[in-house]
Amino acid sequence: MNVTVERVENEATLKITAPAAEVNAGYKKAVQKIADQANIPGFRKGKAPRAIIEMHYGKEAVKQEAFEIVANKAYSEALNQEKLIPVSDPKVEESTFEEGKDMELTIKVTLKPEPELGEYKGLHVEKKEVEVTDEQVDAQIKDMMGRDAKMVVAEEGAVIEKGDFAIIDFAGTVDGEPFSGGEGKGYPLEVGSNSFIPGFEDQLVGLSKGDSTDVEGIVGMKTGETKEIPVTFPEDYSEDLAGKEAIFKVNIQDVKRKELPELNDEYVASKTEFKTVEDLRANYKERMQKAAEANAKAEYEHELIDLAVANAKFSVPEIMIEDKISQMVEEMKMSLESRKMSLDMYMQYTGLDMAKIRENQRPVAEENVKTDLVLDAIAKAEDIQVDMADVDAEIAAISAQHGASPEEVKKIIKGNGTMGLLLANILRRKAAHVVIDSAK
Repeated sequence: MNVTVERVENEATLKITAPAAEVNAGYKKAVQKIADQANIPGFRKGKAPRAIIEMHYGKEAVKQEAFEIVANKAYSEALNQEKLIPVSDPKVEESTFEEGKDMELTIKVTLKPEPELGEYKGLHVEKKEVEVTDEQVDAQIKDMMGRDAKMVVAEEGAVIEKGDFAIIDFAGTVDGEPFSGGEGKGYPLEVGSNSFIPGFEDQLVGLSKGDSTDVEGIVGMKTGETKEIPVTFPEDYSEDLAGKEAIFKVNIQDVKRKELPELNDEYVASKTEFKTVEDLRANYKERMQKAAEANAKAEYEHELIDLAVANAKFSVPEIMIEDKISQMVEEMKMSLESRKMSLDMYMQYTGLDMAKIRENQRPVAEENVKTDLVLDAIAKAEDIQVDMADVDAEIAAISAQHGASPEEVKKIIKGNGTMGLLLANILRRKAAHVVIDSAK
C-alpha cells in the first residue's frame, strides 16, 4: 500500500493506493459477509454463491460492501503507518474502485495538533502568601450561626440591607408592555442572593446607613415604599428579553431580618464539638488557613501550566472545541439529574437556551483542549510512561473518593470503555508535574 500525506496545519489529505489483490480480497469478504446475513430460499446462511447473492442484492451492493471493507482497512493502516491521530471522521473526496484493479482513494481528515513547545521548564510565576484574618473567621462563624437565626420583623423605618428578606410585589414592563414571568406578589426575596436580574437587588439597598443613600445616590427602600427600578436584561437571557431595558414597579410589603443568637461558650458547647468560643475560633482559623493555602497552591500550579500553554505555538481545530463543549454539557446534564433537575428545567429557570449554554461553555472548553494538547506534547517530549503502579494508585484514589472497592471501580471503567481516558489523565498529570516541579 502506498500513502502520501499533504498537511496544511491540522487539515490533512491522504492519497492511498491499495493493490488489486487487496481489492479482490475485499470482494470475497463482502460476498461472505452478505451471505452470512442473507435469508435466501434453498440456501443455508453463509452458503449462497456469489452469483445468487448478486442476483438478490445487486452487484452495486456487493461493490459498496467491498469498498467499505477495503477503504476502512487502508485508512486504518495509513494512520498507523504515518503515525497520524484524527479528531474528525474521514471524508472521501475521490475514489477509484474496481475489482481486479488497484484502489485509488483520496481522504480528507482533521488531525490532532502537534504543538510546538516553548519553554515549559524553569518557569516563574508569583506564589501568593495567604493568611486568614480574624475578620474572615468571624464572618464564617456568623454564617454558621445563621442556621440558628430567627427571622424577625425589622424595626420601623429600617432601610433594607443585604441579607434581609424583603417581601415584595413587583410588576415589570418592557417598552411599557408587561411580559411573561415579570409579575409577582408577596415574593420573599433574600437581598444579596443575586436571584433577580443583575442590578435589581442593589437598588433596594441603602449602602450608607446614615442617610439611607449609597454613594451613587440610590435611596434604600423601607417597608411600605414603592418605586420604579430600571434594569437591563443580560445578553445571555432568553431570546425575547436578552439585552432589553425594563422597568419594575416594586412595593415593599415587609422587611424581615435575621436575629443571630449570642455567641458565648454555652452556645458553642451546645451546637459544636468545642467547649469555648476561643476553641471554636482556633479550629475555624486552622481549617480556613489550610484551605486558603491549598487554593493558593492550586492557583499557582494552574498559572504555571497556563504559562507553558501560552509559550507553545499551535492552533486548535474547531471540532475539538465543539466535542469538548458537548462533553461538558453532558456532564452538566448528569450533575443536574443527580440533584433531581433536568436540563430542560434548568434552561427554563435561567432563561438560557442550548445555544447560549454552549456559548457560555466555550472559553473553558477551549482552555481545557489547549491544556490537554500541550501536556500531551510535554509527555511525548519527556518520554513519560504510565505503568500499572500508576493505574493502581489512580483506581485506589477513585475508590476512596467514592466509597467503592477497587474491583468495583475497575468494572465500571471497563464497562464504560473509559480506560483510555484514565490513562490520558494520568499521563497529563505526570506531564504537569514536570512543569510544576521544575518551576523557579
